[in-house]
Amino acid sequence: MTEMVLFYTPENTERTRKLKGIFVRLGVRIRNISPEQMGETVGFLAGLEGYGPAEAKEDFPAPEEEMLVMKNFTSRKIDELIQAIRKAGLKKIELKAVVTPTNAGWTFYKLYEEIREERRQVLEQAEKSRENAPEA
Repeated sequence: MTEMVLFYTPENTERTRKLKGIFVRLGVRIRNISPEQMGETVGFLAGLEGYGPAEAKEDFPAPEEEMLVMKNFTSRKIDELIQAIRKAGLKKIELKAVVTPTNAGWTFYKLYEEIREERRQVLEQAEKSRENAPEA
């Protein structure tokens, strides 16, 4: 099974070009996601069987952050991708997820909201931990 990324970026930049180059070098298929596709299910965008196009086109705001959703990735391949991004000197992709049976039925925008909220909570926890850490 070929790995695939659903890749959303608010604007095409040199960084975008470099990231796509990394995906290609690693043999990963790229599915570019546009703001107009935010209402489609993750399963449909990932080409999963049993998922069709959205019946009613809902308008969602265009996310302001890039997002990467990985399909058919092993943990080793995820590590390889993260290392390649780091080695290229690029800032990590903050919003990333893997396709799961649960999120396959969500709209791409709902997945964006979920992982953005998870990241906010993780950052908040890290901040609390730093505040409560004993002085050295």
